[in-house]
Amino acid sequence: MISPDTPGPAALRPRLPSPLQEVVDGRFERRGVRLLLKRDDLIHPELIGNKWRKLGPNLAAAAGRTIVTFGGAWSNHLRATAAAGRLLGIPTIGVVRGDELAGRPLNPSLARCTADGMRLHFVDRSTYRRKSERPALAGILRAADAEEAYVVPEGGSNAEAVRGCRALGAELRGRAEAVAVACGTGGTLAGLAAGLPPGQRALGVPVLAGGFLTAQTEALQHEAFGGRRGTWSLDDRFHFGGYARVPAELDAFAADFEQRHGLPVERLYVAKLLYGLVTLAGEGAFPRGTAVAAVVTGRPFS
Repeated sequence: MISPDTPGPAALRPRLPSPLQEVVDGRFERRGVRLLLKRDDLIHPELIGNKWRKLGPNLAAAAGRTIVTFGGAWSNHLRATAAAGRLLGIPTIGVVRGDELAGRPLNPSLARCTADGMRLHFVDRSTYRRKSERPALAGILRAADAEEAYVVPEGGSNAEAVRGCRALGAELRGRAEAVAVACGTGGTLAGLAAGLPPGQRALGVPVLAGGFLTAQTEALQHEAFGGRRGTWSLDDRFHFGGYARVPAELDAFAADFEQRHGLPVERLYVAKLLYGLVTLAGEGAFPRGTAVAAVVTGRPFS
């Protein structure tokens, strides 16, 4: 039974619109390009960046029901969902990829989830890959005792989330010719692009290898809006080998950016985005006079 007193996501008092901060960086300045940082990492201390924008609409749709969602052992999305559950008094279940993890001590990320009240359910990797198929999903929900739960997909990307991320584009209307965001599942890019007006374009920097995000982003836009929306593209060159891969070169780049600008740089998403933009600026990808906004979707995990 859902209590009429169950608080909605607005009770979390998000800071919206998030600040837009210009930084002076010689690597852009010498090319005649302005770099702006869209500080979505400041929206909420626990539901950070695009996690707020994607989870907010889903929390409202869940209407107090138990939320079940999916992620790997270091998933930012699982941590954000667990935090939202604690703050709003909503039960949460995290389906974690890799049943071999069930008998091991929890890593800091999953330990944070359980501390926030999330119940973890580990599944084998083969089953996890089929989680979007109806029979496999039904089996997972039965095994997790979550058949009545509200299901949020991996990364939080569904039609509700994409429509929620449209506000990000609206907040940046007229502020930058190009808006760039790191992409895991494509939901933020899909909504961002739809919220931008003609004359502004969105650029996605995938953090996973595989080259699957164009089709996935198009599918999400079709689900949310009935077809492709906005002007957007992807550059697949900056994933550094895949998700959670942070080689020494990328770590050194992030540390240098932190020193230059006094901004903590999250390594799994934001560092790859900024590295990509520095590379693109050096290649002359942005005409002189262009303002480029980089969406800071998270901050380092601690």
